[in-house]
Amino acid sequence: MNYRKTYVKINLQHIENNVKLLIQKNAGYQYYFGVVKADCYGHYGPKPIQAMIDGGCNYLAVSSLDEAIAVRKFFEEIPILCLEPIAVENLKVASQYHITITVGSMNYLKELENVDDYLTVHIKVNTGMNRLGFSHREEITKAYYRLIQKKNIKLEGIYTHIYDASDEERTNRQFELFQKFTASIPLKNIPIVHLTASDATTLYPKLSFANGCRFGISMYGFTLDQHLKLQSTFQVVSEVIQIQTLQKGDCVGYDGIYQATTNGERIAVVSIGYADGIVRSNTGRYVYIHNKKYPIVGNICMDMLFVKVDESVVEHDEVIVIKDVEHIYEIAKFLNTICHEVMCNISKRVPRLYKE
Repeated sequence: MNYRKTYVKINLQHIENNVKLLIQKNAGYQYYFGVVKADCYGHYGPKPIQAMIDGGCNYLAVSSLDEAIAVRKFFEEIPILCLEPIAVENLKVASQYHITITVGSMNYLKELENVDDYLTVHIKVNTGMNRLGFSHREEITKAYYRLIQKKNIKLEGIYTHIYDASDEERTNRQFELFQKFTASIPLKNIPIVHLTASDATTLYPKLSFANGCRFGISMYGFTLDQHLKLQSTFQVVSEVIQIQTLQKGDCVGYDGIYQATTNGERIAVVSIGYADGIVRSNTGRYVYIHNKKYPIVGNICMDMLFVKVDESVVEHDEVIVIKDVEHIYEIAKFLNTICHEVMCNISKRVPRLYKE
């Protein structure tokens, strides 16, 4: 039961529709990974994942073993790739839950070779992001041949990550490096080759040797491809719980950073705050009430914030704190961050209500 009228609306049909559109746009792949790390970028729960699968995703990807196990408890059959290394002492657990692991360094490979549990692995290639992965052709070649010789290891995939799909020169350089680094191994013998995530998949032609791609933020309506008509999936809603009428010079909230400039100024107190993920730096940006924009003023509290409103706003009015894709882009720009963070910041304390 949700007793507080503060929640996130998740549109499951839009997630499914977005995945279908992305697959239609990027036909020809055999494997479509749905990246569901960080609780589906703040969408939470098995229902968004089911919507992705219904849309056509046939492989999932997570960040950690904890995330993988949480997903596996709801989805017994679909393969799950863990994008970060799993500690060697936990590989038995990974094997029990049939989690595909990532191998991205020679040190990790050496530790792996002492493990007897049956494992499915993907090799991670570093092509310029310099976060995870093998960075040299010789190491990748050595890793390939050492892995295929292990009877308890199934080498299922190899991949890289494009770090700036908006930059054509950088992206093509990464494609070239991947081909250079893998030139000494028979890619055709590796069942899954996947290089591109959301924007790199939609903005660049399919590479002949790749048969997999990964969808992340695009499943939720965000893309650099302006021709794709993706739909919004995420909205944060709250309510006005009180109206304060201020006189000129009256303060609002902690530290009194906002002062009324006229008599009769109306301030709506809204039941959401930084503990819910609306961090204090949101002060100054706007929310929607009756489809009209109103600015957040004063210091945002742990559980409440303040909005300067007019006479049309009354107590118990619905407040759209985060409206849609366009609004999230604007919020991200205001906060000097990215859309992913805006959604991921909304805490688990805020219930997710799902629209089928």
